[in-house]
Amino acid sequence: MDTLIFPGIFGAAVRAFFTRKEVGVDAEKISRLLSVRKGSLYLPQQKHTDRVYLLDGDFSPVVADAVVTRQRGVLIGVQVADCVPVLLHDTKHTVIGVVHAGWRGTAAQIVQKTIAVMVTQCGSLQENVVMALGPSIRGSCYEVGAEVKEAVYRATGEGEYYVRRGEKYFIDLASVNMLQAMSAGIPAKNIWISGDCTHCNPEHYYSFRFSGECNGSQGGFIGIF
Repeated sequence: MDTLIFPGIFGAAVRAFFTRKEVGVDAEKISRLLSVRKGSLYLPQQKHTDRVYLLDGDFSPVVADAVVTRQRGVLIGVQVADCVPVLLHDTKHTVIGVVHAGWRGTAAQIVQKTIAVMVTQCGSLQENVVMALGPSIRGSCYEVGAEVKEAVYRATGEGEYYVRRGEKYFIDLASVNMLQAMSAGIPAKNIWISGDCTHCNPEHYYSFRFSGECNGSQGGFIGIF
């Protein structure tokens, strides 16, 4: 199994990929594999917020769970260990975005807010945005309480992204974020979604639910060079 996943939905103009645990978010390994400067990588300080940071020359660390930029030569990324890493690219403009979507960010519609920043502040049109959702905990592997299900449901509406078994709920966060992106105007044909479940593949992905502790993370990265 390769250490990097390159979604086919992105064209040659952009470098967009998800890592497995062999690479994780190690800047040295990423810079060597992609032949990019280590200093070109930018990761926000993730706190499960709904904040979208518009990166425009200031590489100072900020608290955010999504980053949008129009800068070339910058590889923006997020780190995850079950949550959904999301990559976005406006194919008509030099605009890219990356999102860390856990259940809190999903309930706060962070993907929709990221798309809104691309549209209102960068001039993007939803029809020109392509999107990839990377490996994450999927379906029956992600049991949540009723309060989590309700928070996600209020933000998303009805859909086939959750099931109830007795008193238990199971949510597929990747499917939720795909639905939210579509409701924000991204065409379904513009969305790629990984079939890998982090919980089911602990040999290749870090999974908080599987291990019960934060022992590492993989990531999603995108840049235009």
